Amino acid sequence: MNIKGLLFGSAAAFAAVNGAHAADAVVMADPEPVEYVRVCDVYGTGYFYIPGTETCMRVGGYVRYQASGGDLWARTVDDHEGGTDDTYSQYTRFTLNTWTGSETELGTLSTFTETRFNWSNDSGTDVNLQFAWIQLGGFRVGLDESEYVTFLGYAGGVIADDLIPYGPFETNKISYTYTGGNGFSAVIAAESGNNNSYGHDYDIVDYMPHVVAGAKFTQGWGGIGVVGGYDSIHETWAAMARLDVKPTDKISAFLMFGYGDDDDYNFYKPWAGEWVVLGGGTAQVSEKAAVNLQVSYDDAEELGVALNVAYDLVPGFTITPEVNYYDPGTLGGDDAFGGIIRFQRSF
Repeated sequence: MNIKGLLFGSAAAFAAVNGAHAADAVVMADPEPVEYVRVCDVYGTGYFYIPGTETCMRVGGYVRYQASGGDLWARTVDDHEGGTDDTYSQYTRFTLNTWTGSETELGTLSTFTETRFNWSNDSGTDVNLQFAWIQLGGFRVGLDESEYVTFLGYAGGVIADDLIPYGPFETNKISYTYTGGNGFSAVIAAESGNNNSYGHDYDIVDYMPHVVAGAKFTQGWGGIGVVGGYDSIHETWAAMARLDVKPTDKISAFLMFGYGDDDDYNFYKPWAGEWVVLGGGTAQVSEKAAVNLQVSYDDAEELGVALNVAYDLVPGFTITPEVNYYDPGTLGGDDAFGGIIRFQRSF
């Protein structure tokens, strides 16, 4: 065979082999489209659409370290010689928060959860579910803080805002809030209480829940409102009225007055005696620093004072030193000073 015949024969064999492979070739399927996470700006910064849904979600929380000392906050520990000694207290907390929102024919459907992971010198590590509620329009159900406290607002921007306690916090509840377009709003709620409120058992014992109702009016100058709570266990009531004023964009002040119909404690009157007064305010003294003050006084002549400076060192990182004073009045005991320092990174 000559060279030319050999070349033609090799080419024919190569074409036959390729033809066989072509007949057996695997057809590759087109890749499925990838759905990237989309930003949702309907409910604020940080929300995104859960892939495959029209529900928006946000994940956040904070990491906090706090130390406190002085006569008011000192903790007593055993020393190595068999005695005791006073020292400062400290704890660290991490919270994981979630928010969701979607629009329905009945209004916005939203949820909020907060899980707290705490570690302290005294109790070690503990985990608790602080919030877990569902809201559709003005209707809310789940674990929240009492409308008796949240509807009118907390007692200032200080850390120790309950040197003299002014209301209950954690509770399961069913509530409805009406919001008008002219600054008027009203709330009604059925609440279960909890089994450890300021050392008292306030968990409901039959089918009758605690009841809260309130109304308020807010404008650019501030607002005024009142809320009342009925303790179904002790069959007693308490009420709180509040006035807020904003003389400038950087200064705000508040005054709260609480009254109960019984000298004994109930779920909505944790202070001593029949009445309590709380007042204070916030002054934004610079772009990064705000000064917060709260003074409280009750029927038993208890006096509490808290003053702090919340300083945003960088965005998302706040350092808050606070000084406190407490006088037990007719309850007995010595007055005491204390100090707190809080470092918090929020995200």
